[in-house]
Amino acid sequence: MPSVDSITAELQSLDRQYQIHPFTNHSDMHGTGTHIVQRGDGCYFIDETGTPILDGLAGLWCVNVGYNCREIVEAVTAQMTQLPYYPSFFNSTTEAPIRVAEFLAKHAPARLNHTIFSNSGSEANETALKVIRGYWKLKGQSQRRKILCRTYAYHGVTLATTSLTGLVNCQEPFDLPLEGFVRIPGPYHYGARSELTPEDYGRWCLEETRRIILAEGPETIAALFAEPIQGAGGVIIPPKGYLSGLREICREFGILYVSDEVITAFGRIGAWYASEMWELDPDIICVAKGITSGYLPLGGTMVSDEIAEPLLKGGYFAHGFTYSGHPSCCAAALANLRYIEDHGLVTKVKDDLGPYFEAKLANLAAHPAVSEVRGMGLIGAAELVPKGGRDALTPTSLLGAKASNLVRAEGAMVRGIRDLIAISPPLVISREQIDSLFASVERGLDKLWD
Repeated sequence: MPSVDSITAELQSLDRQYQIHPFTNHSDMHGTGTHIVQRGDGCYFIDETGTPILDGLAGLWCVNVGYNCREIVEAVTAQMTQLPYYPSFFNSTTEAPIRVAEFLAKHAPARLNHTIFSNSGSEANETALKVIRGYWKLKGQSQRRKILCRTYAYHGVTLATTSLTGLVNCQEPFDLPLEGFVRIPGPYHYGARSELTPEDYGRWCLEETRRIILAEGPETIAALFAEPIQGAGGVIIPPKGYLSGLREICREFGILYVSDEVITAFGRIGAWYASEMWELDPDIICVAKGITSGYLPLGGTMVSDEIAEPLLKGGYFAHGFTYSGHPSCCAAALANLRYIEDHGLVTKVKDDLGPYFEAKLANLAAHPAVSEVRGMGLIGAAELVPKGGRDALTPTSLLGAKASNLVRAEGAMVRGIRDLIAISPPLVISREQIDSLFASVERGLDKLWD
């Protein structure tokens, strides 16, 4: 029987030879050896050494109900036994996507009653872009093709959704963005080093957005994409009045408003959809990640009745994927969504775990390595500084990655982004596990300053 160490070494060697990882510096990873995650249980995953790691990022912002959820596993097993796959082409579909679409509509803002299924958040946003073009063509306004998107946004990594994304490290290696994507300022007050208050900076962002729209020509702009909370951009929490102001500008100029809720939907901040919390009434909502708690790939583009009507009456709808509405993936989603509902996880995040997490995050601000914290519900971030303070930061500081490695060594997983760490644990985490999570973070930050 091969030893655990020999199996790990073999897998690391094979990985080095054959696999290209997403969002990875391969020289760094292969220099120390790829982590081989073996299994998961609840809020923990177990690595190649058999060590349990408290997953403070819920996989990749997605494992909302934790690992080893029996209800999801059983639902997928039953679906695969009965009918593992059949497409939603050929005037056909299966039961599971119908049930999921119904669930989504019944929990969404009133106008959003139709869902187009895909396989990921990138595809959900890509689908939204095509639907928007098709909608305006059917309305006789094909000149509306420009898309407004914000700095520090993250909407995916296809050619078009990378162009939506406002992160230079995603765009520059591929000579993106494409034409037609118009950048407006996101409300990252800390990153702007603005002397304004966060609320005043948010108002400045709105004024600048209005100026850009007028300069581009409102009649040429099709839609605006916005995450309620900008996740991969650094957990940027919108200041009071900003999102409602952004929505009003879109209404004023007849611009479609797309709420990218790939991270924020399904309880992450204490609501089924974050759009509800700001009463945004979006025209489109894009979902993925937590829809299945990451157990199987699934994305969805939810469209308003006003958009659905011309699409449904417009003849042949020439868009979709082989796996759109995949029955096994939708079975996972339905079991996951029912689990979240049956266990009251949305309310629990809103009234109990979210406030407790936010309080622990606020306490972290007292650490000398932390210059700002931001959070809402079960998502947060801590901006980091070296001993020389914020003025000592350089483009190569990358304190986020350094801190996340140190925190992992202390028993918890967080995400490093630029010079910050992001934290977003499963919705089933306990108060005691939140205590353990932040204790690991503090020990890691202590070592960052050693």
